[in-house]
Amino acid sequence: MKKMLFVVFIFTALIHAKINQIENQQTRLAAYEKFVKVVNMIEAYYVDELNTTTIINKALKGLLPNLDPHSSYLDKASYKELKIQTSGEFGGLGIVVGMRNGVLTVISPIDDTPAYKAGLKAGDIILKINDKATLDMSLDEAVNLMRGKPGTKITLTIVRKGQKPFKVTITRAIIKIKSVKAYALKGYPNIEYIRISSFDKNVVPSLKKVLKRIKKEGKKGIIIDLRNNPGGLLNQAVGTLDLFIDKGVLVSQKGRVSSENVVYKAHSEGTYKDIPIVVLVNGGSASASEIVSGALQDYKRAVIVGEKTFGKGSVQAILPVTKDEALRLTVARYYLPSGRTIQARGVTPDIIIHPGKIKEINDNTAKITEANLKAHLRAELQKIDHKKVVLKNQKEKIKKINGDLQLLTGANILKALIIAKENR
Repeated sequence: MKKMLFVVFIFTALIHAKINQIENQQTRLAAYEKFVKVVNMIEAYYVDELNTTTIINKALKGLLPNLDPHSSYLDKASYKELKIQTSGEFGGLGIVVGMRNGVLTVISPIDDTPAYKAGLKAGDIILKINDKATLDMSLDEAVNLMRGKPGTKITLTIVRKGQKPFKVTITRAIIKIKSVKAYALKGYPNIEYIRISSFDKNVVPSLKKVLKRIKKEGKKGIIIDLRNNPGGLLNQAVGTLDLFIDKGVLVSQKGRVSSENVVYKAHSEGTYKDIPIVVLVNGGSASASEIVSGALQDYKRAVIVGEKTFGKGSVQAILPVTKDEALRLTVARYYLPSGRTIQARGVTPDIIIHPGKIKEINDNTAKITEANLKAHLRAELQKIDHKKVVLKNQKEKIKKINGDLQLLTGANILKALIIAKENR
């Protein structure tokens, strides 16, 4: 009896599955028929004559951004631009933008570019590009408008929190990115300051050279500045983490399709696992920057200082449609070693410090005693001149704190970590 009931149950389940399959096929067919019908109606009745290709392309451009802010249809021009975007040199303003709450928002300006020099900041809303409002504009359309011939000007209308809308005129240029810059930190002889402005293809090789040099010089700690770093290539983020973490999962991605489920693990070879690290982040730190800072935080490999990051933790795949066109489609989400996601959440620093300026006071004049003696002053002058010669010969780049509260806090935390390590 039980066996018969089990057979009946299986048979019923199969029937329901078959019915659902038929219904799904019918629903899909009805949807396709509706789409074709709409296309035919547009071709027949729209005020301007449009061919089928134009209508389909417009439909795709509207469809993809409605899935999520990071998916888009790439026509011939957009696809070509995407291919050169991570090469380290391209034309434009030097600004990374995205859609946040449906509005065109600056993720970050890239260091030493026209947008950076014009004073644009992470979180700025671009209300208009020249005379065109951006409220109903797709991300790709906005990017295409902002790019142009080097030497030409563009005017952006900016909305910044706490201020009235204002206009900024920027001259386009060829954007050359030096993604990794390293400096000795003034006042902290044992600390190296490393600025990573974006994760392009040059990051890991450049970083390896810097780490090799500072190891030779005997530096005892490093500050990695990822503020306003909009991200970039995943393999560069993974490679950066692999330099500081010797074992375990660095980051993983999970999607609907099993082929998108990938786990990236650390390798022990070539790891700088003992040097203390402080990482600086802010609201302009996104994507690859969040993967690096979040993973280092999970492993307690670094102290994260600054403000909460942007919160872009989704994976986009480029799926060619034709030779010259493609889809940029969100296919998975990133997960940090602890299993947490950064999508729409970001990375919360261990030490939250908002940007601010500290006035540096030089009180040497209040301590002049013996220094008034001419002989002593001559000796001091010789010391100063000698130091200048040494620095010039060594060609050492110096990073000044210049009242940067986040950098100052990070330097002091790192100094304490170095002292604690030496006293173990």
